[in-house]
Amino acid sequence: MAVLTSVDTQNSRKEGGGSLRASLVVTVGAGATAAVVVAALIQAAGDDPVVGAALSVSVPAKYRSLIEDAGSTCPEVTPNLLAALLTQESGFNPKARSQVGAEGIAQFMPSTWETHGIDGNGDGKRDVWDPEDAIPSAAGYLCDIAKDVNDVLGSKQNNMLAAYNAGTGAVRKYGGVPPYKETQNYVRSISALANKPTGSGTTATTAQAATAINAATEMIGTPYSWGGGSSSGPSTGTCCSPKGRSGSNTTGFDCSGLTLYAWAKAGISLPRTAAQQYAASEPVKPGDVRPGDLVFYGSSPTNIHHVGIYIGGGWIIDAPRPGTRVRYDPMDTMPDLYAVARPVPDHNKEI
Repeated sequence: MAVLTSVDTQNSRKEGGGSLRASLVVTVGAGATAAVVVAALIQAAGDDPVVGAALSVSVPAKYRSLIEDAGSTCPEVTPNLLAALLTQESGFNPKARSQVGAEGIAQFMPSTWETHGIDGNGDGKRDVWDPEDAIPSAAGYLCDIAKDVNDVLGSKQNNMLAAYNAGTGAVRKYGGVPPYKETQNYVRSISALANKPTGSGTTATTAQAATAINAATEMIGTPYSWGGGSSSGPSTGTCCSPKGRSGSNTTGFDCSGLTLYAWAKAGISLPRTAAQQYAASEPVKPGDVRPGDLVFYGSSPTNIHHVGIYIGGGWIIDAPRPGTRVRYDPMDTMPDLYAVARPVPDHNKEI
């Protein structure tokens, strides 16, 4: 999602960056609300870490060859780096549209697409909504940016990613990653994922997360129903919410019914309530939050009362409360954000 939430938003937009967005990274602890982490990025004076050309970041199968091909456009861009960027940008959702107008799987702003969008599949059109155009365009844009900031001191990879997020002008102005919290977290998250060794597969994959996000997105506008929703989709609910609202006459979802349904589409079975879903998931460490993760609200593991699906840029998809519909909400939609966690296929953790 292309959403900036800090006081630096206006400055970042002025720099002429392509896609302006960031991922809120949260610190979670028992009995404490989450807080935004200001990433302390230390720029190495030497060479960047070597990232292998092999694609180890999990991506949907239909985009794998596109990413592998585009990830060799220039030496500064690897398949892993490109896959990590697309994970951060949209969770591989080709229909993603941000609150500030960024579009498609790579979240191009329209003005940047006009300049840097290419006809990747040779069909005579440059379509930001077509991954066959958008993915190679993102790689090409990264390569152009890498040239523009090549003489800036520090990590070339970090500077390139920062420029993709906040604009080359900002990177030049500050001599490296600019002091925008969103941009710092953006760079840190993508770098960590791109340089991370292949995992053990004990938590949900990026491809599964993308499937869950797409499933939830398709339910935008569905009515809230207390107790409603199952792995099969919207359903009538039960009686009654703490304020006496019944879902027995409404077909839709409550918060955990929506997450249960979305992750069922990805092949992972979650329990019914938000507290049970937290127990069935693996807490995410600061700096590792990614689209598809579950965002929980409450005061303790046994008192979690709400859950949503993180989609990037500090936004979630959720079914908020009786009288509303499934929608996008900011991550701080409630004051008691407790934790972010990732579903696991085989859950046995106790509350």
